[in-house]
Amino acid sequence: MRLTPEEVEHVALLARLRLSGEERSRFTTQLNSILEHFEQLQQVDTSGTPAMSHAVEMSNVFREDEPGKSLSAEEALENAPDEARGCFRVPRVIE
Repeated sequence: MRLTPEEVEHVALLARLRLSGEERSRFTTQLNSILEHFEQLQQVDTSGTPAMSHAVEMSNVFREDEPGKSLSAEEALENAPDEARGCFRVPRVIE
């Protein structure tokens, strides 16, 4: 599939870009070159290849979720700039 300069101009319009005539011509050539590479990739036989989400094997590197010691309410509020009834007090953001 080859793109025309008018189609490139339409894509530029959707992206809110203003292209000069030279840019439109250059981007038409570059985008057509990219599409040619995709056409080559579509010709590769991948029928025996399983679908994958990553190119390399991934494993979970996180530690197990274990409960630990928590701060008391007093410790948590020690550095609070303002506190009311055991809670952080913040400026109102909804009128």
